[in-house]
Amino acid sequence: MMAVVERATQMAGLSSGPMEYRLESRGPRAVLMLHGGHMRAGLPLGEEAFAEAGYTILAPSRPGYGRTPALLGGCPPERCADMVAELCDVLGLRRLAAVVGQSAGGPPAVSLAARHPILVQRLILQSAVGPVPWPDRRTRWGGGVVFHPRIEAVTWSLLHAMTRQAPRLALRLLLPELTCRPVTELLADLDTSGRASLLDLFSRMRSSAGFLNDLRVLAAPDRCARTAADASLAVQPALVIAAPSDGSVSYAHAEALTASLPNARSIDSRALSHMIWLGADYPDIAAAMLRFLALRPGPDVELGGAGGRA
Repeated sequence: MMAVVERATQMAGLSSGPMEYRLESRGPRAVLMLHGGHMRAGLPLGEEAFAEAGYTILAPSRPGYGRTPALLGGCPPERCADMVAELCDVLGLRRLAAVVGQSAGGPPAVSLAARHPILVQRLILQSAVGPVPWPDRRTRWGGGVVFHPRIEAVTWSLLHAMTRQAPRLALRLLLPELTCRPVTELLADLDTSGRASLLDLFSRMRSSAGFLNDLRVLAAPDRCARTAADASLAVQPALVIAAPSDGSVSYAHAEALTASLPNARSIDSRALSHMIWLGADYPDIAAAMLRFLALRPGPDVELGGAGGRA
């Protein structure tokens, strides 16, 4: 995971309103990044392997994040998926080599694949929320308070200051939400570069109204059934990547996604947290993702490495 350098973004006018996006053109094949909570289009995460391989990168800010305004009545994954499909049409992107759904970006990525199969060729899910109840009550109530749109700016201002002035304290405060292992074990596993990357990312995050939307729509009583239904319709080759040590989105989500998607394979990350990009085996995972995009889809495709399993 490289240092986070915020990138320039643009705005597109869609039928439902404006959407912020970042488009980095490199080659004829494009990868769409659907980030998780507290993220926006200008913050690259987990896309270096695709960029270095020559893929064009499209990263939108989901409604409520960055400069994409929140939508009246909220934005469930299906609505977000349709907005992103319209954005691709506006930008002239007729086919996506893959849509990558990270964390809370997983459900809209699955919906996009299910609802727009001609647009999406493959699906990659990284530490993604699946058809398993999320968030838990603690996350819903705690996150709904400290990251409520009326006070999230204050919350993040304090956290940003802490990452600069008391980095060790910041990590000890924030890491328990990302791992189900002892924090001391995770800290020992992170090298200096990994700690710096995490602090850099934390120092740039904001929630705006997006995280509250995620908490509300993903906690809806019918959400698991809807995500499972969309997954059953996403017939594209799919790759599900998750860490058993993830404390933010439990490993049960990856298992449920792999079982629900008709053409899915999975890779276990050895990372000790939600942040698979910091795992020692991430170079192997990155190579496996590129092979997944390059090979002809079929039942005999072998991903290899990185603890892959069918």
